[in-house]
Amino acid sequence: MDSTFEGAERLYRAVYPPSHPGMYWKKDGRISPSAFADPKGLSVERAFYRKSEEIVEKMKKAFSGCIVSLSVQDCRDVDAVVKYLPSRDNEYHSEIHSSNTVVLLNKSQRFHLAEVANKEYMEE
Repeated sequence: MDSTFEGAERLYRAVYPPSHPGMYWKKDGRISPSAFADPKGLSVERAFYRKSEEIVEKMKKAFSGCIVSLSVQDCRDVDAVVKYLPSRDNEYHSEIHSSNTVVLLNKSQRFHLAEVANKEYMEE
């Protein structure tokens, strides 16, 4: 695995459950742009040729809440940069940054990603 990302590759993010409205979810059930704000870098799990079901099952073991996905191209559409940053515990760990020099996604980037994110799994 390397730092090359195809535009169609999916990126998965765990988000606290909708029982936390006002924080990461809007009252109408849509994800809030605040779910895409992290000054340390927006952590995601890259698909890298794995099936969605496999990724969701793996993430459910480590995270609670909801799992959403978006494509690398969704990030590129707003000039966000996807970086492959594997961790000791997760070879698929990556981050979405605002640019090559700015980590925190700007407001318009967060709004766009919230609009295009797909719910993959919703905790009961």
